[in-house]
Amino acid sequence: MGEFSDHVIALLRRAKAPDQGGIISGANPATYTASDPFPLWVIQLIIIIAMAQFLSLILSRIRQPRVIAEVIGGVILGPTVMGRIPGFRNAIFPNEGMASLTLTSTIGLVLFLFLVGLEIDTRLLKRNAFASSTVSIAGLVIPLGLGAALGVAVYNQYVGPNAGINFGHFLLFIAVAVGITAFPVLCRILTELKLLDTEVGLVTLSAGIGNDVVGWILLALTVALVNASSGLTALWVLLSSAGYTVFLLLPVKWAYVWLAKRTGSLEKGSPTPFMMTVTLVIVFFSAFFTDVIGVHPIFGGFLAGLIVPHDNGYSISIVEKIEDLVSLALLPIYFTLSGLKTDLGLLNTGTDWGYIVLICLVAFTSKFLSCGITAYFNGFNWREAGAIGSLMSCKGLVELIVLNIGLQANILSQKTFSMFVVHALVLTFMTTPLVILFYPPKYRVHERAANTKAELENAVKPLDDLDDGKRTKFAIVLDKIEALPAAMNLTQLLQPSSSSPTFSSETSTINEKSVDAGFSSSTRRYSKAVKVDVLRLMELTNRSSAVLRSQHADALVYNDPVVSIYRTFGKIHNLKVSANLSVVNFNEFPETISRHVEDSGSQMVIIPWPRGVTSVLDEKQDDDISIRNPFDGVFHRNITTQDQTSSIIYSEYIRSVFAQTATDIALFVDRGSNADSTSNQHLFLAFFGGPDDRLALSFLVQLCGRTTTTATVVKMEKTEAHSGQTTNSRTGAGASAFHHNTVVAADTVYGQPNTETRLSSDTADNLLWGYYTNPNKTHSPDVAAALSRITFRSESSPTPLRRVIQLVKEESAACTSELMDPKSLIVLAGRSRRLAVESLSSELAALVLESGASAVSSSVPKTLGDVSAALVMTGVTASILVMQASTVNGN
Repeated sequence: MGEFSDHVIALLRRAKAPDQGGIISGANPATYTASDPFPLWVIQLIIIIAMAQFLSLILSRIRQPRVIAEVIGGVILGPTVMGRIPGFRNAIFPNEGMASLTLTSTIGLVLFLFLVGLEIDTRLLKRNAFASSTVSIAGLVIPLGLGAALGVAVYNQYVGPNAGINFGHFLLFIAVAVGITAFPVLCRILTELKLLDTEVGLVTLSAGIGNDVVGWILLALTVALVNASSGLTALWVLLSSAGYTVFLLLPVKWAYVWLAKRTGSLEKGSPTPFMMTVTLVIVFFSAFFTDVIGVHPIFGGFLAGLIVPHDNGYSISIVEKIEDLVSLALLPIYFTLSGLKTDLGLLNTGTDWGYIVLICLVAFTSKFLSCGITAYFNGFNWREAGAIGSLMSCKGLVELIVLNIGLQANILSQKTFSMFVVHALVLTFMTTPLVILFYPPKYRVHERAANTKAELENAVKPLDDLDDGKRTKFAIVLDKIEALPAAMNLTQLLQPSSSSPTFSSETSTINEKSVDAGFSSSTRRYSKAVKVDVLRLMELTNRSSAVLRSQHADALVYNDPVVSIYRTFGKIHNLKVSANLSVVNFNEFPETISRHVEDSGSQMVIIPWPRGVTSVLDEKQDDDISIRNPFDGVFHRNITTQDQTSSIIYSEYIRSVFAQTATDIALFVDRGSNADSTSNQHLFLAFFGGPDDRLALSFLVQLCGRTTTTATVVKMEKTEAHSGQTTNSRTGAGASAFHHNTVVAADTVYGQPNTETRLSSDTADNLLWGYYTNPNKTHSPDVAAALSRITFRSESSPTPLRRVIQLVKEESAACTSELMDPKSLIVLAGRSRRLAVESLSSELAALVLESGASAVSSSVPKTLGDVSAALVMTGVTASILVMQASTVNGN
């Protein structure tokens, strides 16, 4: 019985469940256990990601790639810095716990090389084929030769014949490490420096593709030779690799494209779940196959990326689905492991650092001189050739992958590995500053900008182009699809009625007899065809998909849904619509807009501000209230935010556009009612004076060229509190060709204008007002017709902002009360941040306090001006068009 009981007790002990108390039971989650490695893996992952992200935030300020931050983070966590803390390495990165990290990093690396293959579009090789091919060949042959020579010196100093490392394999590996170019980092730098639409960028990108493909083939050859036990085995490995490459790039690619078409994925530009499954299976099987035949698995992932088609944005959609997991979680592990293997403490002699300098010099000069000189003989000037040489010398990601493979294959020792890691970091760090030094923005020639300027120079200037303030060429900024309704709402007002005489702005001659003989040459006016130039802005992020979009900007501009919708809208309304697409950082949006306006010759920039937030309504409120105010978030009201248009950041972006763009600007805040849509519009302008109000008045007259558009213009004057309020109404017609003068500068503190400037501005106000309202003036037919639909009157009030709010509410009520002919109300207002006739800030502050919005941000009046800010704050249900005049020399 005793023996039986012992067996029962033993069985019960074996069946006992493991302790599930965790840290509550006193378990240490940082202790590695083979049965449950997950807690330690999570701790390692969080530390790695946090360190990489922290360093990336710092290094991004000096425009350095993220890979530098990841490797430096690994160096800090490794034996060089944190590893010197007693017990740190064994507690956080124990040797037995590195297996899970290594497996995770390998998976991330395979997926990353798949993304690298996706970035390579062989169609780019056709652009500047001769120049790019010669640069690519020179950038491979000479560095490979000098790299082999460098390998001899390094082998004799640090390896020696007794180390058991094949001399030929070592030379081949060092040659590949020196000769290869980091294509992913190259794409990132070209995109961030906005060089992809320059000839320098196109040649470098094409040369980088050829260099990268040949480099990976040589790396696969090196690994095959190292892993092979004999020459015959190496031959079989190479033949198997070549056969698999042909099999993957021909029949498998054809089958993949056929399947993508059958599932509709290629037509929609987005893979179905089934196609995504097929893609991932191909990636991992390809990596598995190249691994088992003796080549590194990353080569299989790279080949899998080459079979994915680039049509209709399909490759971009695939990248978007996996890039965040790869670039933010998995890939940093790999490069941090590279840093963990780097021990700078081993480089403790002058000889070591002397060889590091030698490695850097050979690697840089071999690439820089070979590619730069070749580019120079291909017709590039010395600045462009220097930029090409600097870009082709970039190392980064690919170099570190090569070095890790060499360390795993025992070709490199930890000391030589550390030396080459330092060289890779130095050369990658140098690339961006050198390109900016050789090829600053003022020397760059962008293809689209050059073509546009040539067209502008060849075009015949219209007669009396802006004598009446009439603008025919507009630039509309679209940064998201939500901006389309606002853009369309305003654009339809730009085209005059079909009954108005229209002459194409592209016509070289104008029949003067078509104008009434009673008008002098100074008063001849023409309703020229309206042209709209759409600038589609996409934000450049750290994601690979953003880089791909930038590479395919010329094609995306035809497939982008936002641009396509607006093109269709323009065709319906007989508007000439052209489009450009730019992928830039968000903080570079204002600079991009300013440069685009200068290159395209647009006379006015229109920035739609879509409806961004929805107020949280009480149940007692009417269900039909549908006005959404994009500034409610700024006024800290009880709201539900839908997008970023209510944020301070977006407001600051618009202020930057106002400050940097030296042309007329119109900010259209779409806040109109969602009631029954109507094509009839009624405009309202409170004219206080100043260059911005003069622009608003002249633009209002132009918009009233449509027979369905009417307007009311009230000239406001501020009086003392005891003076009372007077009204003087009159309706008139008039026309004036008047140029406005203002200063566009940083929107910070504005100095007080001197007496001469103030008198000049006041005189300009009176001249323009009198010219439009004087019934004895002679006007062109289209201007006279527009003025017949405008009511002018003058008012004075001690509280002009309150009076304007009251007038706008009255106009809004009148527009909605017309059952037979309802109208939509749009309020025009000058921004008046400079040369404002009246200071309304104190009255605005009082209105803010009365409305209960005491926490209103000061950026709102700075963005919109006092009049528009007051209308927004009081919840007036009308769209607002905020105007700022350009810098124009002369009267």
